[in-house]
Parts: sequence; C-alpha cells; structure tokens
Amino acid sequence: MSSEIIFEVTEADEGGFCASALGYGINTQADSLADLRSMVRDAVACYFEDPARAPKVIRLHFVRDEVLAT
Repeated sequence: MSSEIIFEVTEADEGGFCASALGYGINTQADSLADLRSMVRDAVACYFEDPARAPKVIRLHFVRDEVLAT
C-alpha cells in the first residue's frame, strides 16, 4: 500500500471545493477549506476500513484555472 494519497482539489462552480483522489474512487466536497480537510480525512478513513492499510500522508493538490482577456 502506498504511504501517500493525493487529492486533486478544485473550486466548485456553486462555491466551496471538490476533492478527488487520484487512482482511487474517493470524492468529497465542502464549503470551506477547513471543512474540506475534515471531509477528506473522513473519506479516506471510510475507504480504507483497516487503518493499517491506509496511507500515512494525505496530499491536497489545488488546481485553479485563470482566464486572461486578450
């Protein structure tokens, strides 16, 4: 088992944040960054029922699109 899991975090169109684990079927969302951190931890704990198999590090990779007018 990998010792790290990476979540891609994007801003939701309706506000808040969405997080998806790369390589795993784990997705969650929250209204604030503090809530997102808590939701991600909870989602990882639910996905890996055996704590010994769960990754030791959760990495949040923030993706932000910026559009510039020409």
